[in-house]
Amino acid sequence: MSKLQDNDMQDEGIGLLPPSASSSEESLSPVPSKGGGAGGEGGEGAAMWVSGQEGARLAWEEVARLLLSDPASGLPSREVLARRQAVGFNEFEETQDDPLWKKYLGQFKEPLILLLLASSVVSLCMGQFDDAVVITLAIVIVATVAFIQELRTDRALEELKKQVPATCMCLRDGCLREYQARELVPGDVVHLSIGDRVPADLRLMEAIDLSIDESSFTGETEPGAKVSSILSTGGFGGHGRGIVISTGEKSQFGELVKMMQEEEAPRTPLQKNMDMLAKKLSIFSFCFIGVVFALGLYQSIPIQKIFNIAVSLAVAAIPEGLPIVVTMTLCLGIRRMAQRSALVKGLQTVETLGCVTTVCSDKTGTLTKNEMTVTNIVTSEGDECCLTGVGYSADGQVVFEGGYSELANEAVTKLLETGAVCNNAQIVGGQLLGQPTDGAILAAAIKHGIYNAADKYQRMEEVPFKSETKTMSVKVKNKKTGEVEWLVKGAVEVVLRSCTHYQQNMSVLPLSQERHRHILSIALEHSRRGLRVLSIARGPSLSELSYMGLVGIMDPPREGARPSVTTLQSTGVKVKMMTGDAQETACAIAQAVGLQLRPGTVFSGDQLDAIDDRLLVRLVQDASVFYRVSPRHKLRIVKALQEAGEIVGMTGDGVNDVVALKRANIGIAMGRMGSAVSKEAADMILNDDNFTTILSAIEEGKCIFHNISNFVQFQVSTSLVALSLIALSTLFGLPSPLNPMQILLINVIMDGPPALTLGMEPIDEDVKVQPPRDTTKDLITKKLVRNCVISAAVIICGTLWVFRSEMSDGRVTARDTTMTFACFVMYDMFNAMSCRSDTKSVLEIGLTSNWYLFVALTATVGCLLGVVYLPFLQWVFQTEGIHLSDWLYLVCLTSTVLLVSELRKFLDRWAERGWPQGVSVRNLWPAKKSKAGWMDAV
Repeated sequence: MSKLQDNDMQDEGIGLLPPSASSSEESLSPVPSKGGGAGGEGGEGAAMWVSGQEGARLAWEEVARLLLSDPASGLPSREVLARRQAVGFNEFEETQDDPLWKKYLGQFKEPLILLLLASSVVSLCMGQFDDAVVITLAIVIVATVAFIQELRTDRALEELKKQVPATCMCLRDGCLREYQARELVPGDVVHLSIGDRVPADLRLMEAIDLSIDESSFTGETEPGAKVSSILSTGGFGGHGRGIVISTGEKSQFGELVKMMQEEEAPRTPLQKNMDMLAKKLSIFSFCFIGVVFALGLYQSIPIQKIFNIAVSLAVAAIPEGLPIVVTMTLCLGIRRMAQRSALVKGLQTVETLGCVTTVCSDKTGTLTKNEMTVTNIVTSEGDECCLTGVGYSADGQVVFEGGYSELANEAVTKLLETGAVCNNAQIVGGQLLGQPTDGAILAAAIKHGIYNAADKYQRMEEVPFKSETKTMSVKVKNKKTGEVEWLVKGAVEVVLRSCTHYQQNMSVLPLSQERHRHILSIALEHSRRGLRVLSIARGPSLSELSYMGLVGIMDPPREGARPSVTTLQSTGVKVKMMTGDAQETACAIAQAVGLQLRPGTVFSGDQLDAIDDRLLVRLVQDASVFYRVSPRHKLRIVKALQEAGEIVGMTGDGVNDVVALKRANIGIAMGRMGSAVSKEAADMILNDDNFTTILSAIEEGKCIFHNISNFVQFQVSTSLVALSLIALSTLFGLPSPLNPMQILLINVIMDGPPALTLGMEPIDEDVKVQPPRDTTKDLITKKLVRNCVISAAVIICGTLWVFRSEMSDGRVTARDTTMTFACFVMYDMFNAMSCRSDTKSVLEIGLTSNWYLFVALTATVGCLLGVVYLPFLQWVFQTEGIHLSDWLYLVCLTSTVLLVSELRKFLDRWAERGWPQGVSVRNLWPAKKSKAGWMDAV
């Protein structure tokens, strides 16, 4: 039998009832058959299914009659086959994956790739085969790398889905046997016991002390007591029988899947930036053609030649290396994040993490461990203790706040022993079988060294916990002394009503009204801290109990949740908590994880229902906590935040989170405790279920965009230089400083490894603490253009200087082009070093901190030396060997681009910090007298 091991809400397409369908007092009206009868013998007149909303409004006998089901023997096998043909398997229809060729072609749909394809076709039509080959090669590399990364992610997701198929105990042909959950049909009779997963929408016929873990569906920590209808994933206590009323897509779970499929994930900020870049490059190309065409006509150059020159330059202006670098940088980011226990599905998702301005976090299982834990004990003696450790393991101990004493230890021992005996839970290998509250008390007893306490007693009678009584009682007989006692635990105010005495200094004293009020005040104090407080007592009868003390239980925050939340908030990222829990519990956990609560920052689901979307957009930005919220509320919250311009990251682990996960800019699911459907809907999966991993992922996203910006600066400045050199030489009738093969080699070696390694810079500590980037700003900013123009101007002037000084005789020789070629390549090498950071000096970063760039530049130098000195390459590229003095001269000259860049960074930092007092732009130069007084105007 499949046991409850996590909060998986969908295994092989399981559907579940909603909370509204769990009342035993509701009635049911029949649902018309969609296709007539169910088919087969006895199928005529049977309803095909009964909806969960309506299935709780009638007695179960009426439901059985509608579905033509026999509760005593179940459905006949022939009827099961007939109904399955009519309604299908109990699973959801998964979207068919596209064939591999279609997935590969799908990589070519981005606007920048389409622009590159167009430029490749134009180059081919104009006979510029070298450009066409280089651009096509770049496109193929981008598509192949992205395709391989997508296949790797798909394989990783398939591994996550490989779970043991859900099974259930089903009654058919009068025999109770185990079947796979996907084989169920409406009318089947299912038996449930502790640890079983609920395989479909059920109408309970029998429920004996049955409670269900609903946390991953409703967001609530406490199990829901069930009498005649159920929901969620596994029985925590008792047993029951139910009739399957809906399966697969007709189940309540199927409704959530439909909502998820209807939501479209928005395009990522980087995709929008790349779209805008492609648009601007297209505009720039047409404008450039127009300008060159006009200048050519002005110089009386033949129209055909002008057109060829203009189109060639426009094609050269498109950075074919940009998609490669972006793709490789994103792939590297995905690999680094996988090492940090985060699985990212899409390439663009990685960078989007750096843009997240708001993280909407589910409470149960995300910020908390979804494990009830006793954290505080107050005995009737007045001893206060705290317990370390979380969950249902033996790790932890009881710490006496007032100091250890034999008397205090004896009081705690007797209190926990009573709680462990008045208990139906079992902890096997750290896994809980039973109710979380019972498990928490049992774990506390184990931490205190109390094992197998129930073996000392013989259980004679039990009064199970009920929501009406709010207590659990057991009558036991001490096997050694023969003493018979009642052991009770439950709500403080209820238990105290039955208490006539309390224990003090190992003596039994009458419980006065003053002592009664004192105990209630202690319980209230602990409740305000977000603890669920239970009282424990024992005595000869249920009306004559002796109060022993109380325990405070909570679902503890995850380790590292508070510092991660604090760090996110300090960098400008808002954190909002959403939960199905009550207000007190929600606020207590919110404060425990570092959320600041003020008036007007806490809202309930009912309050959200009372306001319209326009008002919600205004309120949601300042809100910190949303409690008693449903999946519909979560979706409204995410949409409202996006309407307000926020980039939303939504975390969750349960079925109640899937729609919001799909809608959010970044959906983040829990890998261990998360349901399969939440993993399917999410963009990123935290394999360690650690909220801290989100912080690391956001830092990685910031670093990725930072590196992409650095590469864009390098690529644009290089393109400006190439365009200017060719345009100036062509339009003014000068010989070309570089031959076609040299230009092709520059495109390959300088738009290749050195450029790619700019995307491999390690995470900058200053970038980590920066606020989320403004997604409304373009990838190419004014500051970036300024930096590119400065670098390009230095390179153009230096390269033309070398070319002009070498071409003293008016003829272009092999030495002239060799010196110019080497000058250009070395300029780009120093420019690549300066582009590693927009603000920090190369010396501050470290010359070898990016070993990839160091190796790439070394390889570039080797390639340059080979072209200059190897005979075969000299013949291909029309070069000749140059002297050592020439190299020293070129190093001194080309390093100026790095020096100018360092000076520019220094001045930028100086300007950001503010000019020193008494220093202004005006007094940087000596004043000159002028009749016009222009200096005074400055």
